[in-house]
Amino acid sequence: MANMKVSIAGVEFANPVIAASGTFGFGREYSELFALNNLGGISCKGTTLQPRLGNDTPRIAETPSGMINSVGLQNPGIDFVIKHEIPWLKKQGTRVIANIAGNTPEDYAAVAEKLSDTEADMVEMNISCPNVKHGGAAFGTSCDAAAAVTRGVRRVCKKPLMVKLSPNVTNIGDIAAAVEAEGADAISLINTITGMRIDLRTRRPILKNNTGGLSGPAVFPVAVRMVWEVSRRVKTPVVGMGGISKWEDAVEMLLAGATAVQVGAANFSDPYACIKILSGLEKYLDDNGIANVSELTGKVQPW
Repeated sequence: MANMKVSIAGVEFANPVIAASGTFGFGREYSELFALNNLGGISCKGTTLQPRLGNDTPRIAETPSGMINSVGLQNPGIDFVIKHEIPWLKKQGTRVIANIAGNTPEDYAAVAEKLSDTEADMVEMNISCPNVKHGGAAFGTSCDAAAAVTRGVRRVCKKPLMVKLSPNVTNIGDIAAAVEAEGADAISLINTITGMRIDLRTRRPILKNNTGGLSGPAVFPVAVRMVWEVSRRVKTPVVGMGGISKWEDAVEMLLAGATAVQVGAANFSDPYACIKILSGLEKYLDDNGIANVSELTGKVQPW
């Protein structure tokens, strides 16, 4: 059997398959189907300073080769997560990545500071949230805003910090370089791509929020391209996600430059997706005589 261990920002994972934030909750429902220690890690539901109910419904719908959502970061708030979810997750024997979000730099910093003395293994900062102090543009859509929020969180965060990037930008490499320069220990990408669908009968958008985040197999080629670009710009580890639904996708993402992968929308169509991807990845390594999964990272040969 190949060695499946990978290291991200000094944190060792038993394998490179991680459940992505927003699609796995806090793992409780999936734990009824399989032991969570089969996974390399779990990125928890995006958590904010105060509890959130999320956006009005309808807020999720299927699209060809994927889904579109505007759930709006529904979550019980950081204090509840620290008290009830992280301690339970740590007992499951997998790495716990606390995903955080906020409307202001101060929000992000406050949540990260609270997490610093918990058992969470890493903090993943979602910078696709709107910056209410600057017209509502997402933090992750400009180098200055991305750098500023990373700098503020880095000052107070004692945990390894992974910054999750938005794909809704002109140059993803510039954003990655900006957050690395301000202390990001790792970078994860991509978050969802902004999209929209319209109901022909009602002539209204299918989502109450009008637009939403597109995820699933439809975005996979975009994700591979962006992971490849970012991995060539930064020295920090890169965690790839976006449309991974089978083991072949995971191999492709690793070859593009990812150290590990996160599996998101696939969990909705198949709750065993992560397990199947891990099994297929292990078989691929053994069939090809590859001793360590880390040997795949960045081994794509451009023309």
